[in-house]
Amino acid sequence: MIFNRYEWRLLLRVFLLFLALTAAAYVTVKGQPLYLVIFIPLVIYAVIEMIRFQKKAQDEVNQFVESIHYRDFSRHFDVRKAPNELKPLRKGFNDINTTFKLISRERETQYHYLQKILELVDTGILSYEEDTGNISWINEAFKKLLSIPYLKTIQSLEKREPALYDELVKLKPGESNIISITRNQQMVKILITSSMMRSDDKLYKLLAFQNVSEALDETESKAWSKLLNVMTHEIMNSVAPISSLADTLKNRLQSPEITDTMEASELEDLELGIDTIKRRSDGLLKFTESYRSLNKITKLERDRILVRNLFENLNSLMKPTLSKKNIELEIILRDPALAIEADINLIEQVMINLLVNAIEAVKDRDEPRITLSAEAQNNNKTLVKITDNGMGMPHELLDKIFIPFFSTKKTGSGIGLSLCKQIMLLHKGNIQVLSTEGKGSSFILQFVP
Repeated sequence: MIFNRYEWRLLLRVFLLFLALTAAAYVTVKGQPLYLVIFIPLVIYAVIEMIRFQKKAQDEVNQFVESIHYRDFSRHFDVRKAPNELKPLRKGFNDINTTFKLISRERETQYHYLQKILELVDTGILSYEEDTGNISWINEAFKKLLSIPYLKTIQSLEKREPALYDELVKLKPGESNIISITRNQQMVKILITSSMMRSDDKLYKLLAFQNVSEALDETESKAWSKLLNVMTHEIMNSVAPISSLADTLKNRLQSPEITDTMEASELEDLELGIDTIKRRSDGLLKFTESYRSLNKITKLERDRILVRNLFENLNSLMKPTLSKKNIELEIILRDPALAIEADINLIEQVMINLLVNAIEAVKDRDEPRITLSAEAQNNNKTLVKITDNGMGMPHELLDKIFIPFFSTKKTGSGIGLSLCKQIMLLHKGNIQVLSTEGKGSSFILQFVP
């Protein structure tokens, strides 16, 4: 109905122009030019009116196009004050603007909703333009995980973390990689996943960062536990009969029928060989039995422990050894009320093991020193550190020292640190090491509330 009115007004103007032209042509053919004085102005008026009518519509369209171009959907076209022929046009423009505003509001709501979701997830997210490297999005999880508060371009990451930057640039869409970085004096393993997306004719690289340290440690611990169960069972089943058989053979050598028929030198050689077999068999049984302790710890008796009391007990226990070797033990605890939830017996076992290792590490230093310290973090976790000024360890050994059977000592069994790690994993915590050759090492126990 609205469009019919607009069309009728347009048809009426066309019809009036047609009548004026027809009348002017008629009087010209009839040879009555005087009447042209009347019809020519009518023709001119009809043409001007037609142009004016179209010009109004064109101006309205131009204004509407301008508002669309600048995305000014708040603009309102006054229908009441408009000429009758433009009222339908303005009403149509207002309807379109209302629709655009609704769509824009919905998109903005979805954008804020997506932003809120991305801020709440634990996965760090970084997006940058592939061509220019300009950062288009980073969430709070990324900033906390990598301790990077702000990035303008991906290239600016090269100055902060050159190794990480190289890995990100090399990572192709659809690929994943696990890298290790040091954050807050802790070694963190991060799974990085890469993908690509296109928006507004621009290509963006999307990177997701996830801390997988705890998951990998737990999986690794379970795998070693299963392997040790199988190995200790098979080794002990195979070695025990050998040890028993060695005892039997040694007893047989002492019987009269054997001693009377063999020379003393031959008997001595046989006894020596059997004693060697017996000694090595018993040693292997004892060695294998020690690894069973890795799988015996299955439950905890948690209690609230003041770190102050823990350090004092350790100091009293280790003081004779430290004094004998002239090793200085320094205790740093800024908060005397700092406490952890743990099994006191197991945690003391971990701390003693680490202190014994630290004593061994500093024994050749001119001024040997071991430091016990603890601090609370903003994420409600508590860190307990055992630091020494020993010779340190090469970087390539740091990922191996918690593996069962691996030891940096010539006489070590490789069980101590493995046991420490299992105890910390049972506490839902973790143990990590930072070490620099020639400067010392720091073992960090992380406790969760």
